[in-house]
Amino acid sequence: MKNYDVAIVGAGPVGSTFARYMAEKGLKVAIFEKKKEVGVPLQCAGLLGNKIKDVNVLPEEVILNKIYGACLYSPSSTMISMRKKEEPLAYVLDRVRYDKYLAQLAVDKGAELFLNHRAEKIDIENGEIYFKDKKISAEIIVGADGHSSIVSEAFGNDFKFVHASQYLIDTGESTFKEDYFQVYVNSKISPGFLWVIPISESTARVGLFADFDYKELSEILNEFLENNEELRDSKILKKYHGKIPIYDPKKDIVKNRAILIGDAASQVKPTTSGGLIIGFNCAKIAAEVVYESISSQNIDILKNYQKRYKKMYNNELKMQLKVQNTYKSLDDDNLDSVILKLKEKEVGKIVSEYGDLDSQAPLMIKLIKSGIIFSVLPKLLSRKIFGL
Repeated sequence: MKNYDVAIVGAGPVGSTFARYMAEKGLKVAIFEKKKEVGVPLQCAGLLGNKIKDVNVLPEEVILNKIYGACLYSPSSTMISMRKKEEPLAYVLDRVRYDKYLAQLAVDKGAELFLNHRAEKIDIENGEIYFKDKKISAEIIVGADGHSSIVSEAFGNDFKFVHASQYLIDTGESTFKEDYFQVYVNSKISPGFLWVIPISESTARVGLFADFDYKELSEILNEFLENNEELRDSKILKKYHGKIPIYDPKKDIVKNRAILIGDAASQVKPTTSGGLIIGFNCAKIAAEVVYESISSQNIDILKNYQKRYKKMYNNELKMQLKVQNTYKSLDDDNLDSVILKLKEKEVGKIVSEYGDLDSQAPLMIKLIKSGIIFSVLPKLLSRKIFGL
């Protein structure tokens, strides 16, 4: 007899949300977390699009700030801005507190949470997880254990990720426009970018992700602060480092008695590397499929999870890959030229109407149909990337 119906490796927000769904269906659920404390250390910018409230619970007490607009800066500081009028564009979250909240919800619904439990071996064929001093079994194993997932490793998947660094800074005075976040792009860090996410008038998260090591990222952040007159004398309160998986459309996320969700499944946006909205949606899909599989005692039903995930996100993620490839192909002079042309065509107004942190395809379709893409990108590049 199996110890559990479902065993989840990883108590991050996606794994905990999935565990809650499973426990609500009356299944025997366990979550195994290698850390001693859920959510620690922080490894996320903590900026989530407003769709979060459509896909998961979001208590007000974890919201640090509400963002209504964004500013995009070119290498030479040409700026395009956009703003949502009625509803927030995004929320700045206390991610540690939010992760703990979601884990506790799962426990409240009946899931068992085991902290300081590092899985050492996964047998996805027989549904077994080996720890240092014990072994457990489950009908289904779920890998929600991040970018270097041991469950994903049991699939034979490769690890593909970039590094991210972030500082929490305090300027000691009213510096930031609280309802706007800033994005800075240049060819050195593309397809990554640098961000400034305000928490208050004087505090912000300043960070970036790129295909560099942590030392190089820190050097870039330090240089950015030093060259910014308003931020030059900021006090760095905390430093955070982490890894972000790279979206991989070819990655297997279902095999034998195991599935992958969230970062373990590389379910991240190619353009921003954010993954919580996708992860939460996939947690819901996975919960429905896993419950059907266990109820019917048919392991082959698990394959429907990957099919439904691709049906929901394939077109959106393909479009985002095209946007990412466009960004990667441009040097600083081209980036300056493109952003200046976009500003001249008042694209900020279109972005304000069609822009969405999580669903970027509608905006790109609008820019293509209006002919703006033709006018700002070289024709050969447009044809190569967008097939125009």
